[in-house]
Amino acid sequence: MRYFLRIMLLFIVLFVNITLSAQTKGRTDKAKPRPLVTFIELGSDSCIPCKMMRPVMEAVQKEYGDSILVVFYDIYKQREMGMRYNVRVMPTQVFLDNNGKEFHRHEGFYPKEEIIRLVDKKLGIKRKDNQQNKAEKQTNNKS
Repeated sequence: MRYFLRIMLLFIVLFVNITLSAQTKGRTDKAKPRPLVTFIELGSDSCIPCKMMRPVMEAVQKEYGDSILVVFYDIYKQREMGMRYNVRVMPTQVFLDNNGKEFHRHEGFYPKEEIIRLVDKKLGIKRKDNQQNKAEKQTNNKS
């Protein structure tokens, strides 16, 4: 009887080991890097300013890639998120650092340029302002 139990236990261990190795085989993807900033948009699919924020959110995500996580919560469908972030006005934008601590909040439509300025400051990115870029383009065009 002990011999039979040992053999059964051995088969179980081998089966679990083979199953786990088959599940992880071929996985070469590394864990995604943790975003440096999380941009949370709290609004509604039916709110006009919230709809206007959609292209802004997409542009910000495209601009920063994996450095930022952009999340949208429809607070009519996910009321707990509205309560969690104390939403008073739609849309509300909440920005969190990489530790999950809120460092900025805005209510209403938020232009892309202002968001980029805010995130650049948080990430320590220095960009040339538009006046410098225009002056450089004019100088290059004259050459």
